[in-house]
Amino acid sequence: MLKTLMRFPALFLFLSLVQVASAQTADEIIEKHLEALGGRAAFAKIESRTMKGTISATTPAGDLSGTIEVTNQRPNKTRTLIQMDLSAVGLGKMVQEQRFDGTAGYAMDTLQGNRDVTGDQLEALKNTTFPNPLLNYKEAGATIELAGKEKVGDRDAYVIIGKPKTGPVVRQYIDAQSYLPIKQVVKINVPQIGGEVEQTTEPSDFRDVDGVKVPFRVKTSSALQTIVVTVSQVEHNKSVDQSLFSKPAGK
Repeated sequence: MLKTLMRFPALFLFLSLVQVASAQTADEIIEKHLEALGGRAAFAKIESRTMKGTISATTPAGDLSGTIEVTNQRPNKTRTLIQMDLSAVGLGKMVQEQRFDGTAGYAMDTLQGNRDVTGDQLEALKNTTFPNPLLNYKEAGATIELAGKEKVGDRDAYVIIGKPKTGPVVRQYIDAQSYLPIKQVVKINVPQIGGEVEQTTEPSDFRDVDGVKVPFRVKTSSALQTIVVTVSQVEHNKSVDQSLFSKPAGK
């Protein structure tokens, strides 16, 4: 069979390339993905990140806008502060702040009230390790499988399915040429609406900040709303007040 194929060099070369392409593993895709974002050595230097920008939301009640600030700290501490003007829908100023100290989460919300973060939302926070959850997913007890290729718009993308030890499964699409992330899909049970929501996140406009690529535009959409965050400032390794990640005293 091999001798027969060798008589047709173009066909033999084509079949060889197909075999090489199909032989790629999930770990090989992940390593190329991490390298495209800056590489493990660059990520190792990032201990914290503070991001500031603007946020716009398209909802059934109308279009809304405001500001957003996100602070991350190794290994998975995070704090998100959103302030929006809801005067257009008769609700005045809205402030939402979510804190996670690596173990427990707490949300302060001028619309829905203050509450502990629980269930899928809490597990998702635990699994979102900083600066990238794919750096040490095996140590965290997660598994990753490669689910082939799919089209995302006009781009070919590798599909990797992340299954954490606990919490929702994450489906991630990685550009087959640049190896940058195109989108991520996750289903999360949201008690506030009494059911499960599929959320799609699409990062874009990647820019180099201290050796790692950071998306300066992130679109998040679901059946409930579409949110676009436009980043104006990113700072790494600045001193962070650790109390910002914890539930405030007296709450």
